[in-house]
Amino acid sequence: MKSPLFSYHAPVSVPEALHLLTTLADEDPRIIAGGQSLVPMMAFRMAQPGHLIDINGISALSGIEVQDNELCIGALVRHAQFGKAVVQSPLGSLLAYVMHHIAHAPIRTRGTFCGSLAHADPASEWCLTAVTLGAKIEVQSERGTRIVSADDLLAGLMSTTLEPDEIIVRTRISLLPQDARFGFYEFSRRPGDYAMAMSLTAYEIEDGRIVNARVGVGGAEDRPRRSEAAEAELNGKEPGKQAFMAAANAAAAGVEPMEDIQASADYRRDLVRVVVRRALEHSL
Repeated sequence: MKSPLFSYHAPVSVPEALHLLTTLADEDPRIIAGGQSLVPMMAFRMAQPGHLIDINGISALSGIEVQDNELCIGALVRHAQFGKAVVQSPLGSLLAYVMHHIAHAPIRTRGTFCGSLAHADPASEWCLTAVTLGAKIEVQSERGTRIVSADDLLAGLMSTTLEPDEIIVRTRISLLPQDARFGFYEFSRRPGDYAMAMSLTAYEIEDGRIVNARVGVGGAEDRPRRSEAAEAELNGKEPGKQAFMAAANAAAAGVEPMEDIQASADYRRDLVRVVVRRALEHSL
C-alpha cells in the first residue's frame, strides 16, 4: 500500500518546527527524523498524518556530548552512532552492546534514539535502556521546556505522555561509575525480529556484594519497566547463580505479560525469567 497524501515541511530550527506543530495542530502533523517506524505505519494506513515535519535540517539536534556527568543525546542521533563507545564510561560500552541488537543495519543507519522513545514500542531496546537507566527526556513546545523521566514518558503500547505540540529535543542519561557492570539479553525468533522479551541489568560491587542494582524488563508487557522485586533480591547479595536466579524468579512473578499470536502470557513469563537470568550472567 501507499501512504495517503500529506504536506511536507522542512524547518531549519527548533522554533520553526514548534510553530508548525502549533499552527497545523488540527491536521495531525507528525515529526519525522529517521522514519523507520512512522513510514511503514503510513504505508499500511496505520498512521495518516496531514503534514510531515522533517527535522533533519535542524543541526542543533544532531549532537552527542557530556554535560554535568550526563550523556546528552540529540534528537537526530542515529542508532549506528553508538556502534563504538561514545563516551569513556561503562555507559558507552553498554549503549554499543545494546545497539547491535536493534533490527538490521539499514534501520540502525537511519533510526534515531529519541525517535524510538517517541514511538514507544514495548520491544524497543532504547526504551528499555532509557527506563532502566533513569533517562531524562527534554521536551519542548512553544509553551516552554519540560523534563520528563523515561518511565513517565512511556504510557503504554505505542503511547507516550507527549502533548501534540511537543518535540523530544534530547535525552540525558547519567554516566555509570567506572566499576559498574551491565548485562543485556533479548529473545526473538530470528535475528532482527522484535524481541518477545529482553532484559537490561546494571549494578556495582562494594565489599564483594551487589549495590545499586537495576533490572529492566522489556518486550513482555505493554511498556518496559524496572523490577523492584528483582533488584531487592540482588542488593546486598554476592553476585552469582543463587542471587541471579532469585532475581529472575522475582522479575517473572511481577510481570503482567502480553498475549498475542507470537506467544502466550505463560510463555512470555517464562521468557522473562530466562532473559533476566542471562542478562545478569553476562554481567560477570
